[in-house]
This record gives sequence, structure tokens and C-alpha cells, in this order.
Amino acid sequence: MPARRADHRQVFINCPFSSDYQEKFDAIVFSVIRSGFQPRCALETDDGTENRLQKICDLIAQCRLSIHDISMTELDEGSQLPRFNMPLELGLFLGAKKFGPPKQRQKRCIILDREPYRYQKFISDIAGQDIHAYGGDADRLVETIATWLRDQAKDPGVPGGRAISRDFRAFQRSLPDICAEIDIDPPELTFKDYRDLAASWIVRAAKDRARRS
Repeated sequence: MPARRADHRQVFINCPFSSDYQEKFDAIVFSVIRSGFQPRCALETDDGTENRLQKICDLIAQCRLSIHDISMTELDEGSQLPRFNMPLELGLFLGAKKFGPPKQRQKRCIILDREPYRYQKFISDIAGQDIHAYGGDADRLVETIATWLRDQAKDPGVPGGRAISRDFRAFQRSLPDICAEIDIDPPELTFKDYRDLAASWIVRAAKDRARRS
């Protein structure tokens, strides 16, 4: 099936899918939804008939916006090699913008690392890009992404990063009880589970705020 044209509300997420990054991944997904966008990533389908690289290329083609965290450069405990998936997917996105048809050239992205200029030591070819450092802190990550998405949304109703960070923490505190209601342990949640639960919680929280005002 040919890739659909880029959707202005879909955001491709390129980050580690590992237990040591889980809190930050959840923070990114929540921030995207709370800012009025739709998160997309390779975890949204689990189909053994799909070629993983083709799936990623299709996602990139469908998304005008993307978030790339290239901070995880540590060696894998098993292989003692670094993980190169994030730089590869960043390169695919930049290539789509550079060489794709006019719709693809409208792409925008945010590139994240833990420390300013650290990326120049391992991926110096992007030294001319604007890289956002967030110190490895999930709350700063939320604020950084939310600020960028608010600019992309051009919607005065999108809240600031600190407000979204508070909402994220409130949702995380509520998540064990929400999971108990649907008889799922939190570690069992899939990307789609988490995305849908976060979206439902955000809608309910907005209604609660409206009733109190």
C-alpha cells in the first residue's frame, strides 16, 4: 500500500524502546496527546509479516512532525555495542524532507540530547542542527517537547510545558488504579493501551476542570 501523505497532526516518535527509557517514552507520548497531536511509532503494530524498516519508512512518510531523542549512546550490556536505531531513523526523516516531494519538504522535527553539544562527539554531521538538551530529566523533556509542539500547533488553547508536566505526573499516579479497573498490570500495557488510556484521562481531566471553573 502506498504511504499516505503527511498528516499535520501525526507525530513520529524516534526514541529507545527499553525499560531504562520507559518513563521518558511515556512522557513523550503523553505530551504529544496533551498538545493535541497523535503519537505514532513502530510499536503501534505487531505484525510478523511486516518488514520493520518499511514500516518505519511508511510512518515517517505519514508524519509531518517528529521527535528524535538521540541521547542513548551507552553500550548494550549484552552485545557491548551502541544502539544505532535512533540516528538511522533521524537520517531517514531528514532524507525524506530533503529529497521527498513537496509535501514531505514541509516536515519539521525536534532533536533531543542530554547535554548541549554532546552529540557532536558521536554524530558530528548534524552539527548545524538545533539540538535541545534536557539533562536526562523526564519533566524537562516534557517541557521541551510541549513548547515545541505548541509552536507547531499555533493554537492558544495548548497549555505550557509545566502544566503538561503536572498533568503527566497526575496521570502516572492514577495509572495503577486505572489499570486495576481493566485488569491489566501496568508493565503489560502496550503502546496502544497507554496511548488510549492517556487520551481518555486527558479528556476526563478537561471535563473536570470545566466543571470546576
